[in-house]
Amino acid sequence: MAGGEVFTSAQRHDIDRAIRDAETVSRLEFSVFVGRSEGETRPFAERLHATLVAPDRSVLVMVDPAARMLEVVTGTEAHRVLDDAEVRLAVLTMQSAFADGDLVGGITRGVQQLAEHARRPATRHGG
Repeated sequence: MAGGEVFTSAQRHDIDRAIRDAETVSRLEFSVFVGRSEGETRPFAERLHATLVAPDRSVLVMVDPAARMLEVVTGTEAHRVLDDAEVRLAVLTMQSAFADGDLVGGITRGVQQLAEHARRPATRHGG
């Protein structure tokens, strides 16, 4: 998670815990970047996503609080279990919290919501 200087250690811990929990629930990789976007936000977020260890299995949440911008980038494999409508719902959740001044809560709830949407359904065995 970038942007650590913006957060207290307790807030960083909350975000890190949300990321770990999301990865456990969804079996995807989650990353959060909080900071200034270099240029247009979408291409910047896509470049960040491409640098991740496993971009195909990754979800990147990029927040630029100063510019009031938010981007979510999903890799190829992640997109199979997390469609655009589900991402939009999580974005709305985050934007609502951000509008109320709750950056950490928005990030943690958004990451949790993305993970819940990406949760793979339990395999049913006929009997």
